[in-house]
Amino acid sequence: MGSTRPAIPDTAQRTGTEKRGAVVAALMLAMALAALDSTIVSTAVPQIVGDLGGFSVFSWLFSGYLLAVTVTLPLYGKLSDTFGRKPVLIAGAVVFLLGSLLCAVAWNMGALIAFRIVQGLGGGALQGTVQTLAADMYPLKERPKIQSKLSTVWAVSAVAGPGIGGILAAYADWRWIFLINLPIGAVALWLIVRYLHEPERERAARARVDWAGALAVFACGGVLLTALVQGGVAWPWLSPPSLALFGTGLALVAVVVIVERRAREPIIPGWVWRRRTIAAVNLALGALGLLMVAPTVFLPTYAQSVLGLAPVAAGFVLSVWTLSWPISAACSQHVYRRIGFRNTAMLGVGSASLLLLAFPFLPYPGQAWQPALLMLLLGAALGLFQLPLLVGVQSTVGWEERGTTTASVLFCRQTGQTIGAAVFGAVANGVLAARLGGASDLDSVTSALDAGAASESVRRAIADAVHAVYLGAAGAAALAFVVLLVMAPRRFPVLKEDRG
Repeated sequence: MGSTRPAIPDTAQRTGTEKRGAVVAALMLAMALAALDSTIVSTAVPQIVGDLGGFSVFSWLFSGYLLAVTVTLPLYGKLSDTFGRKPVLIAGAVVFLLGSLLCAVAWNMGALIAFRIVQGLGGGALQGTVQTLAADMYPLKERPKIQSKLSTVWAVSAVAGPGIGGILAAYADWRWIFLINLPIGAVALWLIVRYLHEPERERAARARVDWAGALAVFACGGVLLTALVQGGVAWPWLSPPSLALFGTGLALVAVVVIVERRAREPIIPGWVWRRRTIAAVNLALGALGLLMVAPTVFLPTYAQSVLGLAPVAAGFVLSVWTLSWPISAACSQHVYRRIGFRNTAMLGVGSASLLLLAFPFLPYPGQAWQPALLMLLLGAALGLFQLPLLVGVQSTVGWEERGTTTASVLFCRQTGQTIGAAVFGAVANGVLAARLGGASDLDSVTSALDAGAASESVRRAIADAVHAVYLGAAGAAALAFVVLLVMAPRRFPVLKEDRG
């Protein structure tokens, strides 16, 4: 089901086995840059706001970065298929490091937000190209090894990021949060330039870049994701700004379809959705992004507000899933070799649905070990779900389509997280308003709790709101199960070179 073009020599053969370890180290460092950046800034927000001001717009430090990463993933995927992974990864790392340096010298909140967007423009290349190179360098039998290493990078970053950010902000200066990227990125760049060797490509084989399509996709994604991120936060959902953004976004969707249909080499080619395997994986991992919002965004609030834990202990309740996820992912190869990619992923997401469904049935207020145990099991379930789908879908396409395929999967997962944050935020705020008989929202209520001004009824209302979110997450997991059952083939059409 892959391309009919001549096979391109394996990147691993060109790099050499003795140099592959250096390239893997570079990929892990590059992934660490992107992974740490999503967590290290969070604990330094008070110091940043105290220095630069701009409290009313500080959320764009995260939203702007997320938008830039998400909307550039399809472009970088196509560019890596056209010009090779190495130049795209180098260019992305340089842009990311430039953005980091600019963030460190930002003079006000507006400048910092703009430079965070520059970081995100490079971060999209790091995320997509690293995952694609991992598939290029390892045959199917060995691919779980590198993917589990990359999963470990994300896990360690999730645990260490907030702590590193807090230490740098408290004992040095918040600007070091961005400056620390420079030596890490410099080492990664040196290893990539020196040791990564890709097969030569003839100039005649290089396709034109669909810049019109790239601009249309960027504009469409930026407008729609802004509407989702800011809706219900900066303005009400049915307000004129929200309706204007959604209307503009839908109009731009039509523009994207028209431009991409006419393009010779579209940024988002139609085969990404016409092939059952890729379409099913895209939708399933979009649902993964959706369901991940429940624990990552709402569990810390639940742990502090309902269980009465300190922030560090609340973070531990969440972080335990980063222990089981990479272990489960590394072991998943023994399962999917027996029952296939689809059935392994269905086993994982089916278990995740039951675990998410169990959360609302925890006793009130309960003990910290109870949600922590559920999170440990949830991490194991999701390790069986995500990695087999990513490894499986990458094995169904050739080199010249792998970047686009990987980018489409990551794009769907990122978009799912953005939609999940908007939808579940609205669900939580709606439950709170219904329980408390007013226009309460989760942010204002938890602020009251922090100040010691909340009653038992408020704590119960927060518990009910988080329970509703977990029920929605269980529904997203069930949806992914159904998508795989109905759309995905029982056996993925793995290419011959990956079967060998």
